[in-house]
Amino acid sequence: MTLRDRLEQALAKGHENDLDHLLYNERDHIDDLKILRDAAVLIAVTDRPDPGVIFVQRPQHMRNHPGQVAFPGGKIDPEDHDPIDAALREAHEEVSLDRSHVDVIGLTDSFQSGSGYNIQPVLSVIPPDLPFVADPTEVESWFEAPLEYLLDPKNRTTHEGTWNGRKRHYYEIYWQDYRIWGITAGILNNLGKRLDW
Repeated sequence: MTLRDRLEQALAKGHENDLDHLLYNERDHIDDLKILRDAAVLIAVTDRPDPGVIFVQRPQHMRNHPGQVAFPGGKIDPEDHDPIDAALREAHEEVSLDRSHVDVIGLTDSFQSGSGYNIQPVLSVIPPDLPFVADPTEVESWFEAPLEYLLDPKNRTTHEGTWNGRKRHYYEIYWQDYRIWGITAGILNNLGKRLDW
């Protein structure tokens, strides 16, 4: 069975039932979900014996989420056909990932952020060792971390913090010198439960 087949079957099976846990997003702290700006991120899994996931690190000079690790992605623009189109466009803009290399598997659960976004993750498979080039206006660096490591609950810790006067729970994963936390780690936690990895 190919990696793509494995992920597709696991994702479909995982979405047959409701998750019985909080997704650690900001949904419960937002009064009106209609005011959120739609966004999409690409979960790009590399097709290798030990699959990895591509991440970007935001530059420190960015207004929103400076220095944070994230999936390639961003706001859905009016010219985007759907979240998949937006995620592919953003990944191309940020790291020069050509959409012809992306095999989209499907969508998983959206996350709502306290910073005002409704984020739609798009799961995909890409060839390994593509020659990514980071756009310095949006990406300080990019890296690949092992999928199995990211989805292993032993490698995630849960934390509590206060933001805008409210207590929030969030996940945190460390891979080498990178801190993956907040919505990105929450998406990984949820993906692990959907895939039963």
